[in-house]
Amino acid sequence: MVEILAALSASAAAGIRIALPLLFIGLLQGTNLWSQLPILSQISSPALLGILTSWSCVELFASKKLIGQRVLQILQLLFSPLVGAIMGLAVASTTAVPNWLIALIGGLLALVLQLVQAGWFFRLRGLPVWATFIQDALCVALVVFAFDAPQQGGLIALILLWLALRSGNYWYRWYWKKRHL
Repeated sequence: MVEILAALSASAAAGIRIALPLLFIGLLQGTNLWSQLPILSQISSPALLGILTSWSCVELFASKKLIGQRVLQILQLLFSPLVGAIMGLAVASTTAVPNWLIALIGGLLALVLQLVQAGWFFRLRGLPVWATFIQDALCVALVVFAFDAPQQGGLIALILLWLALRSGNYWYRWYWKKRHL
């Protein structure tokens, strides 16, 4: 059960940012972890470290400007399910639950969180800078929790999922109210 909560925590981090959690998980566990993961094992560790470091910097700086947020939203919507699945597999490698199920749940959680972010982005016409700093900190915290405190990280991921479902309900009611006026 603890491995599943850790996988949820890591996948939720991938639902917030893409390269930053992959970079952080590689730095926490050592670059040999990347050689055991699907897709990432095909890239050499120094090249992968350079790619993830560069892309993490792009994510951190581009997310503070409106045009950067728009570009990142598209890329993150496309790649968050894949990265969420990879992150889930990276953390929960020793569980009795089948790998495909962990990958599926991790990918779906990352996609749901990314869809909610995209919804808030368009609803607010851009995310405030303070919100992007919270996203960055939450992303790093979820990766750290996935390894050091998986129960707390999994609980945070489940709270984020609950907030995502509440946001969806809020948007649904707002849309119908707006449409029937």
